[in-house]
Parts: sequence; C-alpha cells; structure tokens
Amino acid sequence: MDLLLNDFLGKPAWIWLAFVAIVIALLVLDLGVLHRKEHEIGVRESLLMSAFYITLGLAYGGWVWWYLGQASGLAYLTGFVVEKSLAMDNVFVIAMIFAYFAIPRLYQHRVLFWGILGVIVLRGIMIGLGATLVDRFDWVLYVFAAFLVFTGIKMWLMADKEYDVAGSPLLRWIRRNFRVTDELHGKRFWVKQEDKRTGRLAWFMTPLFLTLIMVEVVDLVFAVDSVPAIFAITTDPFIVYTSNIFAILGLRALYFALAAMVDRFHYLKYALAVLLVFIGSKIFVADALGLGKIPPAISLGVTFAILSTGVAWSLWKTRPSAASALAPVPAQPEPRA
Repeated sequence: MDLLLNDFLGKPAWIWLAFVAIVIALLVLDLGVLHRKEHEIGVRESLLMSAFYITLGLAYGGWVWWYLGQASGLAYLTGFVVEKSLAMDNVFVIAMIFAYFAIPRLYQHRVLFWGILGVIVLRGIMIGLGATLVDRFDWVLYVFAAFLVFTGIKMWLMADKEYDVAGSPLLRWIRRNFRVTDELHGKRFWVKQEDKRTGRLAWFMTPLFLTLIMVEVVDLVFAVDSVPAIFAITTDPFIVYTSNIFAILGLRALYFALAAMVDRFHYLKYALAVLLVFIGSKIFVADALGLGKIPPAISLGVTFAILSTGVAWSLWKTRPSAASALAPVPAQPEPRA
C-alpha cells in the first residue's frame, strides 16, 4: 500500500497507475470489443467514437480540476485543446500516407490502433526527458519557447506545401535494405514468401507495415512540436502526459470523419501556426512584463479564440459558392429565319 503512495514525477504512484489502467481498458475495448471484426468505419461511427473519447477526456479533466485544483484543471484543458488541434495537422498527413500506399479503409483502423501504442510509449519517453531537463535547467523552457516561435513561423510559410511521402529518405532506405512486397496481403504486416533472388522462403514487409512505420514517424515529428508546446503551458509531467494521451486517443477516432473533409480545413494550418507563436512568445512576454506566468484562463481563452477563428475562416473560404452550385444554363440557339 505504501508503494502506491510513493511519489513518482510529482504525483502519487496510484494516480499514474489508475491512468494507465484507464488507457489499457480503452484499448482493449477498442480492439477486443468494438473492432473485433474488421470493418470499414463510416463517418457516423467515427463521430460517435470521437464524442465518446472527447467526453471521457473532458470528464477526466473535471476530475483533475476537482482533485488537483483549478490551476491544474485549466492547464489540463488547455493542453488537451492544444494537442488535439495540433494533431489535426497530423491527420491530414496520415491521410496522404494512406492514399500513397492505397490502403483500403477496411485496414486503416488497424494501422491507427497499433500506431497509438507506439505514440503512448514515445510520448512517455519524450515527456519524461523533457520534465527532467526542465527540472534541472530552467533555461530549457526558453529554448522550448524559441523553438515554438520558429516552428510557428515555418508552419505559416509552408502551409501550402504538402507532405512528400514518396520523397521520404526513411522510406527509400527501408526499401533498399529490407524485403518489401509490392502488394497488400490483407491485414497482415509481414508475410513469408519466396525470395526470387535466393530462391528461399523469407519474411517480407507488406505496404501495410510500411504505412505503420510512416505513421509512427509522423507522430514522432509532430511530437517535437506538441511536447514543447504543452511544457510552455505547464511543467507538471502528469498534466502534460494525460492531456496528450487523451487528446490523441480521441483524434484517432475522429480521423475517419476528418479525412473525408480535409480540404475544408486548409486554413486551419495558419491558425495552428499563430497558436504555436502565441504559446512560445507568452513566456517571453510574461517575463518582460514581470508577470511571472500568464494565467491559465487567459491562455485557454486565447487558444479557443485562435482555433475557432481558424476553423470558421476555413469553413467560410471553402464553402460551396452559390455561383458554382448552379449549373450554367447553356445559351439558346437563335431561331433561323
């Protein structure tokens, strides 16, 4: 019993264990019950699953508010919103990866499910490392802040450029150094078949496994942005990790609805760029004004304002035009004399 009360990264061990138990239960429910049989996930199912995960994430934030206090609750909610918003850009890239490898919707959930397991581990490692650095070196927060400002500016300048899957150096290296099949083999990640070069049976990667690798790499790249972003909001490792994981769990469920309307959120990338600049610069602004730290309620309010503006502007700019909605009326031929 004493072990459960021992401190681990600033919180009792039982709180961490309870959170891990919730995540494991959700993963078992997802794969073992809801998706025990392979099937295509439609928009309706995607929205229902996403609503469930968002409700659960917000409910957990309510518990954090009740048990750890208002400041922790607001920090959790801000981190949850920021991570879910940044991960939406991740969804657009994942959609490109699925399209490049021609992965049917029937098998996309399998890739996303196993991808989330890698995310949970990788985020845990990165957050643990970040927490250790912040605890030992205060100036690391300023490095994170400067990196976020730089990343936000870069995201703004490159918002119109699409991710080049075929040009990935990692993908080219894998294909040069490993056996890879040209076609899918159902839901299998690996298959054993004859190697034409040696005439012997050997294990081959399938395009489905290549897709999983690319999804994991994309998650890792986006974590380089999102982890410093939430550390700029709070340095509590528990708040950082729980808000990250709950946001990611829900976004995987929302993928199948978002992927069908990627074009409607083109301008959201600009809002995300502004959000990164805001999160990074507020640390310098707070110091310059002698505030110590921007109150969590203000950070949350500005975050909502930036994101809602980006979503509204995207939907407005990509709305069907009234002129294009009407089919042009062909000119009537003049009557002959």
